[in-house]
Amino acid sequence: MGEVNNQKQHFVLIHGSVAGAWIWYKVKPRLEEAGHRVTALDMAASGVNTQKIEEVRTFDQYNEPLMEFMAKLPENEKVVLVGHSLGGLNLAFAMEKFPEKVSLAVFLTAI
Repeated sequence: MGEVNNQKQHFVLIHGSVAGAWIWYKVKPRLEEAGHRVTALDMAASGVNTQKIEEVRTFDQYNEPLMEFMAKLPENEKVVLVGHSLGGLNLAFAMEKFPEKVSLAVFLTAI
């Protein structure tokens, strides 16, 4: 992780099942205080995402918020993905589809 420690990073935080972006309420401000950019996403039908759980039939649908976010990142921007619990599966999908946009992935007690 040598180079990562010396640079300001963009962290993308992904929650686990039965949760939302709110679980990062202690981590997000600390990373921001250290000068990092932080995005905490709500997956489909989670947190403040207004989609109803009955509308989410596949993992791809559940993972759409992260995939859309990654697709919209500028071509030369790399992020540090952090996934907790089920969020690890979200990370794996993002890493496979957007390897050029991921500088590091952190699987925090994750699948």
